[in-house]
Amino acid sequence: MVREKLRGTGVALVTPFTKELAVDYDALQKLLNFVLEGNVNYLVINGTTAESSTTTSTEKAEILQFVKDCVKDRVALVYGLGGNNTQQLIENFAATDLRGITAILSVSPAYNKPSQQGIYQHFLQIADASPVPVVLYNVPGRTGSNMTAETTLKLALHENIIGIKEASGNLEQCMVIAKHKPENFMLISGDDMLTVPMISFGAEGAISVLANAFPGKFSNMVQLALDGKFKEATELLFSFVDINPLMYEEGNPVGVKVLLERFGVCAASVRLPLVEASAGLRDKLSKVI
Repeated sequence: MVREKLRGTGVALVTPFTKELAVDYDALQKLLNFVLEGNVNYLVINGTTAESSTTTSTEKAEILQFVKDCVKDRVALVYGLGGNNTQQLIENFAATDLRGITAILSVSPAYNKPSQQGIYQHFLQIADASPVPVVLYNVPGRTGSNMTAETTLKLALHENIIGIKEASGNLEQCMVIAKHKPENFMLISGDDMLTVPMISFGAEGAISVLANAFPGKFSNMVQLALDGKFKEATELLFSFVDINPLMYEEGNPVGVKVLLERFGVCAASVRLPLVEASAGLRDKLSKVI
């Protein structure tokens, strides 16, 4: 049942801020309406794209409750709950209201650069403690260490670990996971531009940044690929080729917030140490659009 809810397009939601950098709940309501009109399959709250490293614990709780109240049961909700202090993370479960949450997305520990055994033991303890299923998140470009296919496959045997968001950019590693994983373990693309090729060898969708701004087009692309219509899916994928690098040129979610501002959804405001898009990036985005 959980697997079906998380098959397709998940949106890694941004956190809208006012110009004064308070959480903008009116804009968050607009964003939720905007992405849900695009027939996405689920929403990810408090992920990297949400600038979770710069929101307070109080804001996190308020955002979580606000999204649950707005979305109700229209789509599944995934909550980002990861960190590099295993014991503190376990304690966070008691402080987080996970009622109505389908799964947590838990990133591999950043900065510590643990060994594969350390990563393995970390996630075993998280999975044992979590009251909801766990989706692993491998993103070496942010964490400073790669979770190998071997480690992922060992963790896939835990009954409370149901999948992985793979953002290593290493297609061969993803193929090894796809080939050897248990049938009920989900491989999810964490790289928008690798989504279609990953679906071709077994991925079941993506958790996407671009889907904040292009929910309908992105979810259509994913569904076409899941239906085996790879020619049509690839045509949509190619439409993102020029714009995708601009999402990350000055840090995520700087680029996608410029798009959302252009579409009248929310301001392009971000919190330090991120800064708003430069005039040069805005110009590039205008030309691509």
